[in-house]
Amino acid sequence: MIFDKNEFIKLLLEYQVLKFGEFTLKSGRVSPYFFNAGLLSGGRALDMLSKGYAQVLSQFLKDVPAPTIFGAAYKGIPFVATTAQTLWQIHGIDVAWGYNRKEVKTHGEGGSLVGADLNGKSVWVIDDVMTAGTAVREVVAILENSGAKLAGIVIALDRKEKGQDERSAVQQIQEDFGVPVHGLVDIDDIIAFLKNEGETSHLPKMLAYREQYGV
Repeated sequence: MIFDKNEFIKLLLEYQVLKFGEFTLKSGRVSPYFFNAGLLSGGRALDMLSKGYAQVLSQFLKDVPAPTIFGAAYKGIPFVATTAQTLWQIHGIDVAWGYNRKEVKTHGEGGSLVGADLNGKSVWVIDDVMTAGTAVREVVAILENSGAKLAGIVIALDRKEKGQDERSAVQQIQEDFGVPVHGLVDIDDIIAFLKNEGETSHLPKMLAYREQYGV
């Protein structure tokens, strides 16, 4: 199955993962849209999301020995698990997968990591959206402390928005770590979808925001 961006955007709207209005971000900017991947709380939604992640990852992991993917707590845990399953079922790629605990376990096997042994691995990270890149940098530190290195990142939404300078958070991560970052959809895809649907109530604000903060 080929991942369809427009069908994914329709799903995001259906589950109210993607909302339009006025939303104050951590940066202080007032955004005309908001993305909350935590609301992808149905089996159909997770299925489509994981198919998107898997389609991107399959291009890079097909011939990689011991491919490994990682999801950061908490949202990334179901995403990485379902993506690993989809990679096997659809693409025939058997990946190891793991995630971190936010609270270090002090009994049993202990530690903050669950699942795949990351030591010596090149790891792809699955995330929902990258706004400032802070969470990703924390994940990179986790990987490095585990003896792994970052191979690349797949996110559900790329806001394509200026960060602390003229670069977006995605561009900063790409340049700082020298790895690819792929988004399943981005703000331009959303704008194109609104145009195609003839939706005019939110489009002007989306275009104005893109013009002011976009890269």
